[in-house]
Amino acid sequence: MAKYIYEYENWTDFSWQDKAINVVFGEVRLMQGKIIGQMNALGFSAKEEATLNALTSDVVKSSEIEGELLNYDQVRSSIARRLGINTAGLVSSNRHIEGVVEMMLDATQRYTLPLTEKRMFGWHAALFPTGYSGPYVIEVGHYRTGEMQVVSGAMGKEKVHFEAVKPEMVKTEMDRFLDWFNTENRLDPVLKAAIAHFWFIIIHPFDDGNGRIGRALTDMLLARSEGSGERFYSMSGQILTERIRYYEVLQKVQHSSGDITEWFDWFLHCLKNAMLATENTTQKILRKAEFWKLHQHIPINERQRLILNKLFDGFEGKLQTSKWAKITKTSADTALRDIKDLVEKGILQQTDERGRNANYELADLKLE
Repeated sequence: MAKYIYEYENWTDFSWQDKAINVVFGEVRLMQGKIIGQMNALGFSAKEEATLNALTSDVVKSSEIEGELLNYDQVRSSIARRLGINTAGLVSSNRHIEGVVEMMLDATQRYTLPLTEKRMFGWHAALFPTGYSGPYVIEVGHYRTGEMQVVSGAMGKEKVHFEAVKPEMVKTEMDRFLDWFNTENRLDPVLKAAIAHFWFIIIHPFDDGNGRIGRALTDMLLARSEGSGERFYSMSGQILTERIRYYEVLQKVQHSSGDITEWFDWFLHCLKNAMLATENTTQKILRKAEFWKLHQHIPINERQRLILNKLFDGFEGKLQTSKWAKITKTSADTALRDIKDLVEKGILQQTDERGRNANYELADLKLE
């Protein structure tokens, strides 16, 4: 069995081949600047919305990587409330969602503060407010005291993918990690984010929640790299898309003797793809902002505003009178009146279907 990276002496003296990552690293740094420039041109409310979208995606996707599906609207509402963003249709959320959101916002909004053991223990406790992970009791708010293996397969035929640092070594290893995290200033923060993620996952210091905390640390350092708590892209969302490759690379590099070039290469490409995905979202937000500017003097009621915003944000399925009535909690007659009013104003148009199954969509709004 090949040795794990942490079994080598001075294992955290990571090395990498600059030549292999220079191009993608340069592209990432360029794109970060470009996205910030685009967002600053958006105007305050559109920029707020872009941040809200990215943070919501980050929280939801980070949990989804662990197989846990959080309610998107509850997460979005929780973040909006905490950031003081006025948004229609806020819904209440449960303790668990509040905890996950707390951790993510603490990491991204207070990115300049030192990372301490106490702060991380607080994050861990926020992730598991009941002391349970699913049906299992776990150690919450402190480092694990048991062995940690990542296994798959049926009982008796388990395959060990990874065996983490021995429990008695966790505190020592984490002290070294935290000291590096708080004092290493020579590395570019984007490269530091890649190393922090890998290093933390290799130690696997907690009973559960290591992936989510590792991704929060990544976001914290990316916020530092941009000098801003405003988040415009979701690294967790991209990791979810690329998770098969993510685990493959982690599994391979965990046996390295110190060279983590392959991990860097994957991480930087993933980050680049996350930012490319954001460019599409930015176009949507721009279009929405332009739409409301164009129609600022046209009377539009709250129900109509709610549905129009949903159409810009990516409406699922087709818009029909029955769906309008259900979402806005009104009668079918009121829904039809609302729709016809928007059709007359040239904002909605009917698609080819007729009769009871009539569908509606945004008219082609000649937005410049």
